[in-house]
Amino acid sequence: IKMRNHTMVTEFILLGIPESEGLETVLFSLFLLLYLCTLLGNVLILTAIILSSRLHTPMYFFLGNLSVFDLGFSSTTVPKMLLYLSGQSQGISLQGCVSQLFFYHFLGCTECLLYTVMAYDRFVAIYYPLRYMVIMNHKVCFILATGTWIGGCVHAITLTSLTFQLSYCGSDEVGYYFCDIPAILPLACGDTSLAQRVGFTNVGLLSLICFFLILVSYARIGISISKIRSAEGRQRAFSTCSAHITAILCAYGPVIIIYLQPNPSALLGATIQIFNNLVTPMLNPLVYSLRNKDVKSALRNAFPKRSLALENK
Repeated sequence: IKMRNHTMVTEFILLGIPESEGLETVLFSLFLLLYLCTLLGNVLILTAIILSSRLHTPMYFFLGNLSVFDLGFSSTTVPKMLLYLSGQSQGISLQGCVSQLFFYHFLGCTECLLYTVMAYDRFVAIYYPLRYMVIMNHKVCFILATGTWIGGCVHAITLTSLTFQLSYCGSDEVGYYFCDIPAILPLACGDTSLAQRVGFTNVGLLSLICFFLILVSYARIGISISKIRSAEGRQRAFSTCSAHITAILCAYGPVIIIYLQPNPSALLGATIQIFNNLVTPMLNPLVYSLRNKDVKSALRNAFPKRSLALENK
């Protein structure tokens, strides 16, 4: 038996976005702008929902949860990415890497589950309009929201424990811009087959199952909308659902593409994940709420001096 001395890794070096050499300044400016827009948009949505009693409904309760997840999800990876794009250290401690991977999958999974709950909420609102507030009462909304948090936590604990129960005693260079499972596992000294299989199954199939349930909900919604006699009623219902579907495609598409490809391109994977981590959380407030008259009214009441600018948009 040949014995080799290994030094256990206590810090990783994030190599950054593939094929982005020389573009650091441009990318830093672009990503900083997108990140600030993400923070501003989601904080405005939360402010409107909290301050306006008219928005204390199931739909806006779930939208408030979505804004919290979007704030956390983008903040899991973007601040560190901005630091090394600005020329600061690319190192991240082992504990920091564990935390980043955990919160990335915790918030990502919770958001996927939340989209499924929101699709169910829209289904009940359109399919059972007269019983909507009875079915989606405060207790049901609390249970559904809590279930998404718990489901995301269990998912993240499973993946994080499987990934970091392995020994990391070789290279400390992570060929990516944050700590994710496909980038971390190749650095492990032990057998990674179990973590790879569970990661592939857990992330890929969970996304597909949630996406399928969402499609079923919206198929039923589409049937209900087609039975609405009023043209105005059909247009209003379709407008609400089309916004939800757009956001869902932006969220689920990147996850399915990345985790179900056998040998994904590093540049393509990074581009899709940056879209998922940064662009989608920025678009959600626009797609879901800021174009909504109720939200605009709530923001005008919260920020009366800025009301003219909102009215002009």
